[in-house]
Amino acid sequence: MSDGIVEIRDYTINQDTIEAYKEWADKLAAPWLRANLNVIDFWVNCGIDAQVSGSNPQASENGQPNVCWIIRWDSKETRDAQFGKIMGGQGWKDIWAQHPDPGAYLQMNVRFFRPAAS
Repeated sequence: MSDGIVEIRDYTINQDTIEAYKEWADKLAAPWLRANLNVIDFWVNCGIDAQVSGSNPQASENGQPNVCWIIRWDSKETRDAQFGKIMGGQGWKDIWAQHPDPGAYLQMNVRFFRPAAS
């Protein structure tokens, strides 16, 4: 997969609903996503404080992301052609309908990466 990419999705979920979100993700969302996408993994915050550093660190007013999942794709074109169809299908709509708080997403960040040269 020389043109392969990964899509890294970071979410900052409202702390008031993060525990209900984690339960929903563990029981419904993550298993469905793994079965329907090439998900490398799905992580939720374990309560350890983030470490923000660098020459100009900027902490978001929304806090640090507390959910992250990564999807492998053959290409950005493949991703663009398939992601909306998969996530717009009835299977995901059924999962989403059970979300404890669809408005809890304070911030969403989607990035695309290729492997570094070896």
